[in-house]
Amino acid sequence: MSEGGSAAGAGETRALGPMDVRRVMAALPHRYPMLLVDRVESLIVDQSIAAIKAVTMNEEFFQGHFPGRPIMPGVLIVEALAQAAGVLAVESLGLAGSGKLVYFMAIDEAKFRTPVEPGCLLRLEVAFVQKRATVCKFAGKAFVDGKLAAQANFTAMIADPPA
Repeated sequence: MSEGGSAAGAGETRALGPMDVRRVMAALPHRYPMLLVDRVESLIVDQSIAAIKAVTMNEEFFQGHFPGRPIMPGVLIVEALAQAAGVLAVESLGLAGSGKLVYFMAIDEAKFRTPVEPGCLLRLEVAFVQKRATVCKFAGKAFVDGKLAAQANFTAMIADPPA
C-alpha cells in the first residue's frame, strides 16, 4: 500500500502524497542550499507530480540577484522543476533509497514569463513525456498564484553516483 493511496491493481493509477520534506530528501540527494523542493502535494506514479518551493528572502542567491530587486534566477526555477521530476522518476521507477541519481541531459524550450520573488509559493507541475528504464523526458511548468512563471521540457538520465 502506498502513502495516501491504496494498493493498485492492473490498469489503476497509484497516487502518493502529500510528501513532506523528509520524504523528498529520501528521494533526492540534494541538500541546503540546493534542495529546491519543500513538499510534494501529489504524485501520480508514472504520470505527474505537483510540488511546492517556498521562496523566502533567506535564499542565498537573493544576495546578488538582484540587490534592491530580488528575483529567483530562471536556471534555479528550471532546477526546481528538475528536482520535482527527479522525485517523480525515483518514485515511479521504484528507486527510492537506491542511491541512484537523476542527471540533466537536455533542457529545451525554456521560457520565463514572470519574475519569481521572495514570499511566494512556487508550484511545480511536471509530467512524464516519455519514460524508459534509464532515460526520461519531462514537461514542466512553474506557477505563482496560478500564473505561469516558467516552463521547460527536459531530459534526464538515471544513473549510479560517481565512484
